[in-house]
Amino acid sequence: MDRLYNIFAFSEEEPLIFTQADFWIFFAAVYFIYALIYNKKYLRSLYIFLISLLFYYKTSGLFIGILIFSTINDFFLGKAIYNSKSKLKQQFLVATSVLINLGTLCYFKYAYFFTDSYNSLAGTDYKVINHLALWTNNLAGVDYFTVDSIVLPVGISFYTFQTISYCIDIYRKQLKPINSIIDFGFFVSFFPQLVAGPIVRASEFIPQIKQEISISKQDFGRAVFMILKGLIKKMIFADFIAANFLDRVFDAPEMFSGFTNIMALFGYSLQIYGDFSGYTDIAIGIALLMGFTLPKNFDSPYKATSCGNFWKRWHISLSTWLKDYLYIPLGGNRTGSIATYVLCSLFIFWLLLAMKSYTFVFIAIGIIILGLLLTLLFPNINKHFTTNINILLTMLIGGLWHGASWKFVIWGGLNGIGILIYKYWRRISPYENSNSKLSLIWKIAITFLFITFTRVYFRGNSMEHISKQYYQIANNMDLTNALAVLQEYQLVFWVMLAGYITHWLSYSLKDKIETLFIKSHFILKVIAAVITGVLCYQTYASDFQPFIYFQF
Repeated sequence: MDRLYNIFAFSEEEPLIFTQADFWIFFAAVYFIYALIYNKKYLRSLYIFLISLLFYYKTSGLFIGILIFSTINDFFLGKAIYNSKSKLKQQFLVATSVLINLGTLCYFKYAYFFTDSYNSLAGTDYKVINHLALWTNNLAGVDYFTVDSIVLPVGISFYTFQTISYCIDIYRKQLKPINSIIDFGFFVSFFPQLVAGPIVRASEFIPQIKQEISISKQDFGRAVFMILKGLIKKMIFADFIAANFLDRVFDAPEMFSGFTNIMALFGYSLQIYGDFSGYTDIAIGIALLMGFTLPKNFDSPYKATSCGNFWKRWHISLSTWLKDYLYIPLGGNRTGSIATYVLCSLFIFWLLLAMKSYTFVFIAIGIIILGLLLTLLFPNINKHFTTNINILLTMLIGGLWHGASWKFVIWGGLNGIGILIYKYWRRISPYENSNSKLSLIWKIAITFLFITFTRVYFRGNSMEHISKQYYQIANNMDLTNALAVLQEYQLVFWVMLAGYITHWLSYSLKDKIETLFIKSHFILKVIAAVITGVLCYQTYASDFQPFIYFQF
């Protein structure tokens, strides 16, 4: 009973994570009660909403207040947008939703980034103060909250995007508002995907809330298969190689040869895929056990034949969200908009101001004016310029979504450039329409190498560490000791090889394996689950590692 109490009580040191036994005890208790009430729709929604709030409280403590605020705010704004007869008022209400949600997100996620950028420009030394905590302490007459730091609430980027899209979809008349705040809270806070996605659209998920729940043997088998697959990805292909190899190299890249740093980059590509797609697989499996379907978030991304194709396969829910709510409103591949030029100017000035060079600022002003004149005088240039800027802006903002640091902006920008290069290369490439396997392998290899080597900006602890890693790769390959490195970390490299082989298996073979598991006898499923559990919990070499995307 003490163990059960500790599982359901909040503890900063012991949040509920899918890879911990405590979570599965928690889920078993939750599922037992759910099995008794799942056919009573209102009670089911209320129960899952409360359990989701408990799960988030267990993960983030009193930051649950931000989640509840976001839920209440957009529930009533959505209703107001739908009931309003004035187009202008609807636009005002949508803008209010966007500003409140993005304002809250920016306050918690980008306060340090903006403050550091301003300090760098003005030569000041302003410190970040948590004014929300200060206000709350003064209001309550206590000193409970720390005011000299701002902590990022887990999952805020995910549920913020969900609530924004809800109000926008109502404004676009693609969705009617939910009548029950309990059902809306259920949609916003559904615990399997709450803290790390996938980002769920209201139009896809809300209809499921009112449906009758029916879990077939096939659904059960697929759910278990997804959970076991996710655990293997996370605990073996991600955590094991991170704890035993990657963390050592990325923490001190100058201590390792260029060859070792390259192998670490390849390892990180596998780690982040195993970590994030593993979480998604488990989330999809848990939701399916409860009778709900979450969207697919990964589609063998390292089979991508171009950078653009990669982003149609990686974190699909974010990519499609950015396309529908940012790229297309900016003008997409048709034209630009006022927002295009505003955002573009802000990014340029922000970068140049961070460089503390007013000369570059004036040069940038001249370039922008020249670019605008050229686009006005030459329509063909205008189309290429504006559509390409839309792509770059989308990728830059996508990079900034991942983290409040210039290294994430650079990472997003590099991916945008990669998309643009291929956009024009495909027009003259003699291999674009080739059906040969050699051509396909070549395109996959080039794309994989580009994605892997730009990820140093995603994983590197700092710009200093990133420069050291690139330096070692360029100047200290030390291939004479490559065999010794392979022997020293041979188990890690065997695991990496197994991970990539399973990733590059054909879709048909993967489908056959999944179908075979689903159709297998219940006893065989239990045996597979036990073997997977033992194997996973025997491979970790240190404490449980949180999922990488918890920080976003």
